[in-house]
Amino acid sequence: MASRPLDGIRVVTFAQLYQGPYATMLLADLGADVITVERPGTGDPARAQGALFTALNRGKRSVTLDLKQPADQEAARRLVRTADVLFEAYRPGTMARYGLGYAELSAGNPGLVYVSVSGFGQDGPYRDRAGHDLMYQAAAGLVAGLCDQRGTAFPPPDLEAGAIIGTLYAALGALTGLIGRTATGHGTHVDMSTHEALLAAQTLRFEPVLTASPAPAPGREPGYGLYRCADGLLIALGIGFEDHFWDLLCRATGLAGYERLDQAERLAESDLLVGELARVLATRTRADWQERFDRAGVPAGPVHRLGEALDDPHVTARDVVRTLSGPEPRRYVRQPLRLSAYPAHDPGPPPLLGQHTASILQELDAPAASRGGN
Repeated sequence: MASRPLDGIRVVTFAQLYQGPYATMLLADLGADVITVERPGTGDPARAQGALFTALNRGKRSVTLDLKQPADQEAARRLVRTADVLFEAYRPGTMARYGLGYAELSAGNPGLVYVSVSGFGQDGPYRDRAGHDLMYQAAAGLVAGLCDQRGTAFPPPDLEAGAIIGTLYAALGALTGLIGRTATGHGTHVDMSTHEALLAAQTLRFEPVLTASPAPAPGREPGYGLYRCADGLLIALGIGFEDHFWDLLCRATGLAGYERLDQAERLAESDLLVGELARVLATRTRADWQERFDRAGVPAGPVHRLGEALDDPHVTARDVVRTLSGPEPRRYVRQPLRLSAYPAHDPGPPPLLGQHTASILQELDAPAASRGGN
């Protein structure tokens, strides 16, 4: 039995920087043999950023090819003939100009799952528009609410939501293509647009727009927000529309007079209730409130900074932060899938630039049976 679920799957990736490397790293964590094709001399531009490359490329092999050179284009085609999945994140049409488009490569490898990751997709009026994560969030309607109309410039969100959500859809697309191949024998071209991934992730938010149904009532749910405690630390209350949780919160905080308010009533009295909660929560330390809320069943938890998030005892108990195998110990945050049929596995470190070029090209010259060809 395979020791990891994707053992035997080869992924060849031409995608650089963020989304493609993140998606293919998830597949490498699950056992895929991921070969990243980099340009000679400089490699993936993320290498110059240090942490950006090391965080997203563990467990992979690196081969250097100059795709502008016909000999290296042919080497790339030979490599892809051994692949199950290809990732690329160039502007639409670039891979075809190198003789590495889906039509040409699938002719020599009909089972190939070819994943194209781009900002706005492979067609449409924006297909050639250059951009980064903030642009896609803006186009998808994700950041307008963060802008104070009185200002003229605004800081971007802390989280690269487009890259992260797009990564998950790209990996899902690769796995979907592989599953479909088992039934048809044929691969597919996956066109993954970051912009569309963000639109799809907001299905619930778009429902009133799409159906002309009433929008959620205005106002802030007082039980859903961040509050400062007596020691200056912040606590997050996670009560949304659940009236029973609101009642538990009122009892735990001594605000029993506000029990039995439904969500519409809470929204109507939002300013008053937020003020009352802020006043009461400022009378005890966060640890005191957390203990009280846990005992009462109130959904609440601490607001962590990055270092605190990794030092949380629950994170330690779940073995979330692990150490890469290899000559230089390096801690990393493991992917969150826990599969009962497969043991936990620590991948190898990120590859040096071109570290595996000679061995991979030698594999291509070996008979298919000896290299485990498809």
